[in-house]
Amino acid sequence: MEIRELAVPDSYVLDLVPHGDARGRFTEWYRADVLSQTVGHPLPLAQANHSVSSRGALRGVHFALVPPGQAKYVYCPAGRVLDVVVDVRVDSPTFGVHDSVVLDGEQPRAVYLAEGLGHAFVSLADSSSVTYLVSSGYDPAREFGVSPLDPELDLPWPADLELELSAKDRAAPTLAEARQQGLLPTMAECAARYARLRRV
Repeated sequence: MEIRELAVPDSYVLDLVPHGDARGRFTEWYRADVLSQTVGHPLPLAQANHSVSSRGALRGVHFALVPPGQAKYVYCPAGRVLDVVVDVRVDSPTFGVHDSVVLDGEQPRAVYLAEGLGHAFVSLADSSSVTYLVSSGYDPAREFGVSPLDPELDLPWPADLELELSAKDRAAPTLAEARQQGLLPTMAECAARYARLRRV
């Protein structure tokens, strides 16, 4: 398993090692010890989510208020998605920066993003399956989004896709509007959360 940090600090891509024989393939898609060693603390596991998306389905950009926020460990066991991480932490040196990784069932990878970061993905194939572990349960009062079509973010959605968004994602504010409305986590809140997790 190889790990590298993305352009958005506190997010990582993990290149996984599949093992195969005549019976098929086996992949260790999550290793708590490896992730903990990389980020400096365990992932507090509160919920596991699974979605199946048609080609062009776009989900995000989603984030949760900190504390506690919601760290995510994302894996695509079947199909193919473009996974995007966005720094929505006010006062972060990389505020507004994004990075993207293709996740698919043939070359297994996973993405980890810490609390306070924004997450989105678009399905590049029909019936793309995405499963993710999260550090806190769903709380609609603390979960928000910014528009994945915000021209200032300029996220790398493929031009050949007809994008399908939920009504909620389509109505989400731009990053600048979300900042003006006080909806975004701050870098100070996130740094304090990360430090607390490292002390536990």
